[in-house]
Amino acid sequence: MLGSNDAIVSTAGLMMGVAASKATTTAILVAGIAGLGAGAMSMAVGEFVSVSSQRDAEQADIAIEKQELVESPEAELMELAGIYRERGLDKDLAMKVAKQLSARDNLGAHLRDELGIEENNRARPLQAAWISAVSFAVFAMVPILALVVAPADFRMHTIAGVTLASLAGLGALGGKLGGAPMGRASLRVTLGGAFALGVTFLIGRLVGISV
Repeated sequence: MLGSNDAIVSTAGLMMGVAASKATTTAILVAGIAGLGAGAMSMAVGEFVSVSSQRDAEQADIAIEKQELVESPEAELMELAGIYRERGLDKDLAMKVAKQLSARDNLGAHLRDELGIEENNRARPLQAAWISAVSFAVFAMVPILALVVAPADFRMHTIAGVTLASLAGLGALGGKLGGAPMGRASLRVTLGGAFALGVTFLIGRLVGISV
C-alpha cells in the first residue's frame, strides 16, 4: 500500500512540476514515463539490497546454529526445551516435545523456534525486487493515463484530480485492511498527497518563471 501511494505521488508530483513550468504535453508525458522507469528501478534495487542483507543475516545465523548443534547437541536440546517451557509446557513435556521435534528435523526445529526462521518465510531478494518494480510501475501509470485522456486545457487539473481520488481510495482501503477508521486513513493520505503536489507545482512554476 505504501509503495502504491509512493508511485502515484512521486510520478504525479514530477509531472505537475513539469506542467507548471509551461512545458508541452509531450514533455510532461516523457517526464512521467521517465519517473515511472526511474522509480521502478529504484524500488527494485532498494528492495534487492535490503532483502539481500536480511538473507545474509539469516544465512549467518543458520551457519552458527549448525555449528552449535554439532559442538553442543545436549546444550542445544536443553535450550529448545527451555523455549517450550517458557511457552507454558511443563518440564517433562517440554523435553519430550524438544526430543521428538529434534529427531524429526533438528536444525529446522531450532531455526523455527529459537531464531524464528522458517523456509516459507526466508528472504528472497530477486522476488522482492521484481514485485516492487512491477507494483511501482503499475500505480505510476495512474497519473500518466490521466494526462493521456485529459483535454489540453485541463491537464494539470485532471492529473491532480485523478491522483487525489486514487490516493483517497487507497487510503480507505488501507484503513479497512488494517482495521483503522477508513475516513481518517483516506484523509491523511489525500492531504499528504495534495501537499506534495502543491510543493512540486510551486517549484515547477518558480523554475519556469526564472528560466
